[in-house]
Amino acid sequence: MEICSVEKTGMTNHWIRRFKFLLLFLFPLYLLLMVGCRSPKEYRIEADNVAYNVITSSQNEALGRIEPFSIERPSTILRRRLLENQNLHTSGPWSYGSDKLDKIDFWPEDDYPPQTDLDPTVILEQAKPVKLTLFEALQIGAQNSFTYQSQKESVFRAALALDLERNEFRHIFGQRLQSRLVRDMQGQETTTATQSSDTSWSKVMENGAAFSASLAVDIINLLTQGTTSTYGLIGDASVSVPLLRGSGRHIIREPLTQAERDVLYQIWTFERYKRTFAVDIATEYLAVLRQLDQVNNAEANYRRNVLSSRTSRRLADAGELKEIEVDQAVQSELDARQGWITAKQGYERQLDDFKNLLGLPVDANIELDRGELDRLAQYASKNLINLEESTYDPNNAVPADAPIVLVEPSMERAGPYEIDRDLAIRLAFEHRLDLHVAQGEVYDAQREVVIRADALGAELTLFGGVNTSSTDEVDLSLNEGEYTTLLTLNLPVERTAERNAYRNSLISLEQTIRTVQTLEDRIKLDVRNRLRNLLSLRESLQINALAVQVAEKRVRSVGMFFLAGDAQTRDLLEAQDALLRAQNSLTAAVVSYRVAELELQRDIGLLQVNEKGLWQEFNPKEYKDG
Repeated sequence: MEICSVEKTGMTNHWIRRFKFLLLFLFPLYLLLMVGCRSPKEYRIEADNVAYNVITSSQNEALGRIEPFSIERPSTILRRRLLENQNLHTSGPWSYGSDKLDKIDFWPEDDYPPQTDLDPTVILEQAKPVKLTLFEALQIGAQNSFTYQSQKESVFRAALALDLERNEFRHIFGQRLQSRLVRDMQGQETTTATQSSDTSWSKVMENGAAFSASLAVDIINLLTQGTTSTYGLIGDASVSVPLLRGSGRHIIREPLTQAERDVLYQIWTFERYKRTFAVDIATEYLAVLRQLDQVNNAEANYRRNVLSSRTSRRLADAGELKEIEVDQAVQSELDARQGWITAKQGYERQLDDFKNLLGLPVDANIELDRGELDRLAQYASKNLINLEESTYDPNNAVPADAPIVLVEPSMERAGPYEIDRDLAIRLAFEHRLDLHVAQGEVYDAQREVVIRADALGAELTLFGGVNTSSTDEVDLSLNEGEYTTLLTLNLPVERTAERNAYRNSLISLEQTIRTVQTLEDRIKLDVRNRLRNLLSLRESLQINALAVQVAEKRVRSVGMFFLAGDAQTRDLLEAQDALLRAQNSLTAAVVSYRVAELELQRDIGLLQVNEKGLWQEFNPKEYKDG
């Protein structure tokens, strides 16, 4: 009875050990199954969180600041609201966005893309055009532009690529279940069933050491107490360590290092793009207003020519004017009408191009704030133009034989951004983000040389492994396992491909250095040209303001002489044409000077643009005083 009790107790303990093992095995298996059964939406959210965390940390490293970042396009962007509010033409649901598409079969997420709202930059009113200020246009461009969105997505993709490289050095777990049923119809009919599970783990260290382990379980064999011919439990582990070629943290970690730097490069590139894009918006915005001003000038000129034509007709009927002069006035009226129509069409074309730049439908009813140009003209008149101190004085006749003294342009009424050339170049070298990228690529090329040089050497790898199994017991005995040690030496006998790759890496290094040098020269050239352009445009402002003043006086005086019969029709028409050209030239100079200020700040790299697309101009006095 005691022996029987001992045997039963041993049998009970044996099954208890197996049952405990199954519980310990099945519980993590259950967790793995729960993880493996996550929905596509959960995976997407996880990817978003990972990428945004990478971007946040990289922003701080690359820019010294953190700003909101998202690639999700709200469903209330102005483009879509215009399509709906103004009933514009569309070719299908894709015109509104991906959330309006019909869900195809097997679409993984019913609520993708998620619906997000955006505080409206402008309020739409039914049957009224949308009037945009320059600052509103900057924000709308950041929200609606297709290229702006693509630039943001490039940053996001770089962040995901970095996370994938980081995954190479994480603990990697795997779980595989396999059920097999074999029926042998030859001879005595037999049926064999296997139910196995394989759990694996691997880890690569930054020094190149690679560890792996796996545990394979034949559940049926364990439950049948090892009566089958297969093992119920198999475990193995191995380690591989490179000792020569391909060893070292700088070699193994190189893909991860490059991925980290690629994220920084993308952030710098995006930041540079934001500044360029903001300047482009301002340039096109002011170009539209300049074209609108030309329409107004052309209309005024057309009215003047109509009046001249009517006056000429009346004077000719009274016998005070020749018929040929009437014909000249009529021809000038026709030319003025053609110029007016051309200016109006040019304005519409320029406005459509601007809407396209913002990412808005070109058939949307939009107007720009004419006051923006008026404010620029007032600023230029107050700060950059001084007609009272002009070298030209119409009331002070200078003798013909007086010495001719050419007055060089001065910096007396220079704008705030007409700074010293050397200071501007130094600031550009410190703040140009594309130069930072080019300089970083030199370091990348240096690392590539190191990698290629390492590939020329001998390869020595140390491998170690252990394999153990059990048929009727749950516990694995390491004393009964099979141990393996392997040392592999691959001598550098054939390294033709590696030799060429090494030599090419040195050539690539020289090319990247020349790229930096070329960019440096281009930055110097851009900055110097921008400063020259500012001075030239400031002088142009002064000259054209004076030209408008003279042309207006000429039109008034010739008009009086014409009515008095002391001037010909041609004199009046030429005076009116000169006024039109002077007015257009003055507006062009006002716009060009403002654009040149923004371009200089962009080329120096000190024009800051936030996540909303709004800029903050730098204060040159801070750098002069420093």
